[in-house]
Amino acid sequence: METVEVREKVQWARQIVGRIKDEVAKAIVGQNDIVDGILICLVSGGHALLEGVPGLGKTTLIKSLSQVLDLKASRIQFTPDLMPADIVGTNVLSQGEDAQRLVRFQKGPVFANIVLADEINRATPKTQSALLEAMQERTVTAAGTTYTLEPPFIVLATQNPIEMEGTYPLPEAQLDRFFFKLTLSYPTAAEIASILTRTTTQKHPELSAVADAKTVTELAQLVREVPVADHVADYAIRLALATRPGTPQSTDLANKYVRYGSSPRGPQALVLGAKARALCDGRLAVSFGDVRAVAYQSLRHRVLLNFEGEAEGINPEKVIEDVLEKIPETGDGKLS
Repeated sequence: METVEVREKVQWARQIVGRIKDEVAKAIVGQNDIVDGILICLVSGGHALLEGVPGLGKTTLIKSLSQVLDLKASRIQFTPDLMPADIVGTNVLSQGEDAQRLVRFQKGPVFANIVLADEINRATPKTQSALLEAMQERTVTAAGTTYTLEPPFIVLATQNPIEMEGTYPLPEAQLDRFFFKLTLSYPTAAEIASILTRTTTQKHPELSAVADAKTVTELAQLVREVPVADHVADYAIRLALATRPGTPQSTDLANKYVRYGSSPRGPQALVLGAKARALCDGRLAVSFGDVRAVAYQSLRHRVLLNFEGEAEGINPEKVIEDVLEKIPETGDGKLS
């Protein structure tokens, strides 16, 4: 049974998230689903991969969010000549007060709360892998010394889906470490008109910081406390299993066109994302609808198609759509 204190915490979380959205909306027109997805990642302690054609405001959205949250932010522009040391940092030789030469570690841009990895697929796999330890362990190891990253820590990476020349596809291991993959769509005519009004005049929106690192950390802790009923968690598990070919739960479409389905991080993202969505909406009960609402973001980058699927133009979203249609909310209680 909910106590007064719990209800107050939930309403506090809802108000904070609402204020963040209102401030971001001063700089970003539309893209409400993307803002919601990033905020869910933030309070869940996960990372987000944003994919969209140029000009949709991916970078502006992330920069605006860092201003509203009053967090330390850094931007890494990924290019083919970028090296791992350019991300994590390196040891440099310096001179102390007594003229003694010292070796000290100079921290790279990954030492921030919000790291914008712009056009992440333009760097080589070696450089991309420099983020793996930071994304998973929240630590950086250099020259045998391990440094802990200060919470909150979130990587918001962008990639362009249409310019494939000079790019390197993200390794599956790194893709799996992204909590959500968010795809940006073109704005409507009305939204474009609003964008023109904001960007072709001398007036620029001033964003106010409405939350800090302490607030975000408290939100993340509160998300973990949101209860999930067994039958809702069971539904999330069955959705993830249905994307894997050859399992009792897998759909015909998955068996035919999928090479690898969701890893265990898939149902983790489904449950934790559903928790965060419920909390941001001011609810302490996670529903089937919350799980379905985060299904595409949680699973699209964890469904890898086989050659036949790619040849026939099947995309992961089609597989997930089929899974959501075929898998019932209530199961028989038996998972294989």
